[in-house]
Amino acid sequence: MFVGITNAPRPYVWGSRTRLAEFLGREPSGHPEAEVWLGAHPQSPSRILDPSSTGGHERLDTWIAADPDRTLGVERSSDELPFLMKLLAAEEPLSIQVHPDEEQAREGYEAENARGIPLDRPERTYKDSRHKPEIALAVDAPFDALAGFRPLDRTRLLLQELIRRSTRRPEARRELVELEAQLAGPPEPVLRRLMDRFFDERAAPPLLDAVTDAVTTPGGSGDWGPEINTLAEIARRRPGDPGLLVVLLLNRITLEQDQAVYVAPGDVHAYLHGLAVEVMAASDNVVRGGLTSKHVDVPALRHIARFHESPQPVHDPDVPAHGVAVYRPRETDFQLAVLAPSTGQGAGVELTGPAIALGLSGAPRLSGQHETTSLAPGQAVYLTPDEKVVHAAGQGRIAVAMPGADTGRADTVFSPRR
Repeated sequence: MFVGITNAPRPYVWGSRTRLAEFLGREPSGHPEAEVWLGAHPQSPSRILDPSSTGGHERLDTWIAADPDRTLGVERSSDELPFLMKLLAAEEPLSIQVHPDEEQAREGYEAENARGIPLDRPERTYKDSRHKPEIALAVDAPFDALAGFRPLDRTRLLLQELIRRSTRRPEARRELVELEAQLAGPPEPVLRRLMDRFFDERAAPPLLDAVTDAVTTPGGSGDWGPEINTLAEIARRRPGDPGLLVVLLLNRITLEQDQAVYVAPGDVHAYLHGLAVEVMAASDNVVRGGLTSKHVDVPALRHIARFHESPQPVHDPDVPAHGVAVYRPRETDFQLAVLAPSTGQGAGVELTGPAIALGLSGAPRLSGQHETTSLAPGQAVYLTPDEKVVHAAGQGRIAVAMPGADTGRADTVFSPRR
């Protein structure tokens, strides 16, 4: 069964005023439009376009609750949709953040419940008891992000560039030279010490001034141009925010179309600019450490963060057939397939359970066991498990989110249709 779904964009301040509207083929609203949620999370469940097809249910979550055998399958492991899909359009950098693992999410959720903090309060950190690994796929290029701690030897080179640029104030240069010296040693204790210093109210301001001075000084920056430009933008948008110092330590990456970054629980990250599809465990647990007007919980971030080097944050897909790419992090909650058929040759994927398909480009036709539809950019359908296999034909691209393959069931199988 194919069921058309949609949702209203969430108006976070970092959202683009034009990009989502352009992608969806409508006039801009005049306000920031950051995310469109496609799924059954209670904070923003998808709306069903034709409620008559679902027994009158107007929301995806209520239809799933009323008919889990049909919507999730008789072989389901729970009565909830395990993943959430989002269309994300960033005009400004998002917050420095991490997501909890299962144990951390459960403990944090129960602790805040015990303290009597309502779910809708701004100071609430844990909105549910689920972990939140995620993958972000660039819909087009570029999509810029910060993801994971850069190897310390590379960070040392970046600091040397900042020191070269720090020519106006000797005291600022000394701060940067001292910071470079603190990079010596094993990654985990070094990164922990640096994070402690960055959020120290007495130690951080002189270093913040030094970094701001260096990145706003005109001059060449060689191979570090993207990093310098990102630091300069954040210094301009968020003056005095210690999150700027965390940015010094993170991999700054640019994704081309259909490249993806996987963010495991505990990975410090922030998305910067561009249009992406996110697929994640069905959670809204975000622990923030800066670059935001929302609730910041530095102790929780330091508790959750994984202090290890991430030399290659880009997640490469499996390519089992022409026109098929599958992004399979080691997660049971989700995986993401991109079907890109070409003239005369389709692209297909076997479903591992319920799925959500989202048009990315063109208007290819998507066919399942029982139904067929065309998906223009931004159009989405919920696929019940009885569709079993879906094929795309024509010109364009379709993203298909579904449960991960390590669920005790057969692995994903790809069967292109000619």
